[in-house]
Amino acid sequence: MTHHFTFDDQARPDAAPAKPRKLQLFFFDAGGGHRSAAEALIESAKATYPNWDIELMNLQELLKKTDPVYQVTGYQAETLYNAAIKRGWTYGSRPFLRALQRGIRMNAAPMRKVLREYFAQSKPDLIVSVVPNFNKVMFDALRAVHADVPYVTIMTDIADSPPNFWMANQDQYMIVGSHKALLQAHMSGFYRPERIFETSGMILRPAFYKDVSDAPLTHETIGLDPNKKTALIMFGGNGAVVSKEIALKLQAQGIQSIVLCGHNKALLADMQGIEGCHAIGFTQKVADYMCLANFFVGKPGPGSMTEALHLGLPVIIENNSRTMIQERYNIIWAEENRLGVSIKNFAHIGRAATFLLNSGRLDQHISNANRLNNRAVYEIPNMLESIMNANPVSRDTQPIVLPERMAVRAGARLRAMLRSRPHHQPRTPFI
Repeated sequence: MTHHFTFDDQARPDAAPAKPRKLQLFFFDAGGGHRSAAEALIESAKATYPNWDIELMNLQELLKKTDPVYQVTGYQAETLYNAAIKRGWTYGSRPFLRALQRGIRMNAAPMRKVLREYFAQSKPDLIVSVVPNFNKVMFDALRAVHADVPYVTIMTDIADSPPNFWMANQDQYMIVGSHKALLQAHMSGFYRPERIFETSGMILRPAFYKDVSDAPLTHETIGLDPNKKTALIMFGGNGAVVSKEIALKLQAQGIQSIVLCGHNKALLADMQGIEGCHAIGFTQKVADYMCLANFFVGKPGPGSMTEALHLGLPVIIENNSRTMIQERYNIIWAEENRLGVSIKNFAHIGRAATFLLNSGRLDQHISNANRLNNRAVYEIPNMLESIMNANPVSRDTQPIVLPERMAVRAGARLRAMLRSRPHHQPRTPFI
């Protein structure tokens, strides 16, 4: 049984007041999508369930002392990851990911100790994670302290990149945002069918569902021609140096551009003075700028790509050996649903734009994008409320922090018991 939620954006006015709840929401800053998803979820949840007390926790900050990269270099692993993305140094993402996962396994014991001590400080009604790779360590630490607190992972990628990325063999809840991820969750055999939830897409900030701001942007106010086609160039919150090359090649095709540079101040400075191009640093008005564009150009990240599609912008995305392993399925998904095109190198951006803009393809792709109807950010709070209703947490028990060796043995016995249950055997998907 898979849950498909179709209720309205907000709780009904005549509904009974929600119970006070305490949630702990974990994110990290490897890329900008995890923090963005967490903050969007909090904004939506607070509107629907004002009695919720949501604690937002940066997992990397919590585990800083156990990070071997930080111990050796003085820089957190996520800082180096973001620097690599900013410079386009993303070749070999698969071996990098496997090395990271190996490092997590090697440092699992000290990580569990830190997490157990953190979980022992309070007893929330729910633990929510929007981070990959660390869910096994987090779940084991939670179960060593609290046996009855439900654990939820919300995938912020369109599909999983197994093994050990988003999904782990443990008795928890999974919330996914695509049919592909739904199949993966069922076919893994890790989860009870009733603990798998599907939303209508990725988490977007509520600003993407509202009318443009009170002082809406226009082409004229940012120095662009309203009669020309406009591309929006965006590479997440850290930008990318290739943005300048893309803008110049589009300019040669008579296409103007809006470049969102994010926190990349060097890129913003380098973009100044290009005719027919408006460059902007980090901004909360991403939706406003997207409303001025005809199509999106960038990497196939699930956040920025689905933001563009939600606002009816077809996508032109890169597909080569630099594409991050967790983003490669996004390209397949976009092309199968005729939401955009992929190119091997942005040196071909001019031809790709000409292809998209001719023969009615742009209108067809816009129509396909408008059919997606992504309401995930409003669906998930109701899913979390239903999980907490089904798993009331006892306030009569005190947390117990077991020594590491005892916690590992207890966790191993629990996993062995769960594997022996019929619902943890591989099964045919229910859809």
